[in-house]
Amino acid sequence: MLDHEYTTKDIFRKNFFKDWRKEMTAEEKATITDLKKCNFTEMSEYFKAQSEARKAMSKEEKQKIKEENERLLQKYGYCIMDNHKERIANFRIEPPGLFRGRGDHPKMGMLKRRIRPEDIIINCSKDSKCPEPPPGTKWKEVRHDNKVTWLVSWTENIQGSIKYIMLNPSSRIKGEKDWQKYETARRLKKFSIKFNAFCSSKEEGETADTVGCCSLRVEHINLYPENEGQEYVVEFDFLGKDSIRYYNKVPVEKRVFKNLQLFMENKEPDDDLFDRLNTSILNKHLQELMDGLTAKVFRTYNASITLQQQLKELTTADENIPAKILSYNRANRAVAILCNHQRAPPKTFEKSMQNLQAKIDAKKDQLSDAKRELKSAKADAKVRKDEKTKKAVENKRKAVQRIEEQLMKLEVQATDREENKQIALGTSKLNYLDPRISVAWCKKWGIPVEKIYNKTQREKFAWAIDMADEDYEF
Repeated sequence: MLDHEYTTKDIFRKNFFKDWRKEMTAEEKATITDLKKCNFTEMSEYFKAQSEARKAMSKEEKQKIKEENERLLQKYGYCIMDNHKERIANFRIEPPGLFRGRGDHPKMGMLKRRIRPEDIIINCSKDSKCPEPPPGTKWKEVRHDNKVTWLVSWTENIQGSIKYIMLNPSSRIKGEKDWQKYETARRLKKFSIKFNAFCSSKEEGETADTVGCCSLRVEHINLYPENEGQEYVVEFDFLGKDSIRYYNKVPVEKRVFKNLQLFMENKEPDDDLFDRLNTSILNKHLQELMDGLTAKVFRTYNASITLQQQLKELTTADENIPAKILSYNRANRAVAILCNHQRAPPKTFEKSMQNLQAKIDAKKDQLSDAKRELKSAKADAKVRKDEKTKKAVENKRKAVQRIEEQLMKLEVQATDREENKQIALGTSKLNYLDPRISVAWCKKWGIPVEKIYNKTQREKFAWAIDMADEDYEF
């Protein structure tokens, strides 16, 4: 991780050194006392060389690895559920490493420990053949719980959260759950409930000072009777899920504004804004409003309805396919911004943009040459006036048109990449957007679904691809 900006952050270095020292022998502890004096270059070069060696493998060596991976998939990657063979999603346990987190997470740099068989709980039927643990080890527990959908679980050491191995997103049970989730969100349209689900996270423990809608403190909001030409504006500023900062100014109804003023009266900055509310009370109230309603359903509803509205506004009939896909990504970005799905710009961003710009410049030169050749062919055709020169002009014209399309595609790609550098599109696309909206948009405008969803995503949303037509409305 030496090349990553994480390793320059004080909190990362402090956490790493603290955890590293726990792994040291007494002799190493006496010798290694200052991280600044440590030089990891030799190790880093070794791993880079390993990476290059993998890239330089022969076709036969790569095929051998591919066959071994396929063997492991066949052995560990499937289970039988209700007499159906179902694919398991993430059957490989994550290796040890350094925790990064998102945003300025207070635990970044800590050591994620190796998961041992003794940490693992297996969940399978009583009459099934339980997977064997590695020789000389045993599982923490084997249980037979048919009321949950996970197959394996363990507790990770950084935040004490429970991790799971589940069925693949393309499995029948996952597809049904997805469909139910979006149908519940659609039912919200029948209710006249206004709710801005800016954040549905919860506290992540004592060290990470993150909050959600129930745990906001007085210090996290400011009230403005009038701000930038709008009345009754609430300014939010807090760390939400994964320590990602949420900052926004939202105009609200007068009654909401007055209530917030009441909630802030006679309170200190670090007092709870909603001191009579917790997630249990909120969810109980939501259930009374509508069966199956949770804060997450609002998030799904807001995300999906925003995508649908944005697609209607941004897509125009006269655009070609690359321009329409840019419109789709812009609509998706609007949702990611609404859900506060941020990311740090990739470390390779500048380099990849330079490479893309070089391609654009080369394509512009190619277009200039093609236009010059077309002009010359036209001049030639005026003099000769025969079929051969006419055909040459037509071929040159087609070449210019083709290069113009290629150039536009590259320029759209550059715009898309630049606008997307700090926004994470994947989370909302996979978890909060009803896929039938995207499929209907594709069918309406003649866009291949594979331009929007990759192979894995198409497997996950197979039910939506089969179900949606171009007139689907969320």
